[in-house]
Amino acid sequence: MAKRCEICGRGPATGHAVSHSHILTKRRWMPNIHKIRAEVGGSVRRIRVCARCLKAGKVKRAL
Repeated sequence: MAKRCEICGRGPATGHAVSHSHILTKRRWMPNIHKIRAEVGGSVRRIRVCARCLKAGKVKRAL
């Protein structure tokens, strides 16, 4: 499953996990993606949306 929001395009962010001894290892921060039924262009579709877009009201859920 794609870890990308279909509304804002938000995807995984990369960086380093920093240990106490400052040894850097690669890590990823995943967006909080939900699969929801939403009205898109007048029709109901199942889309992947991040929690930030859901809370902001950028998506209208289908009943």
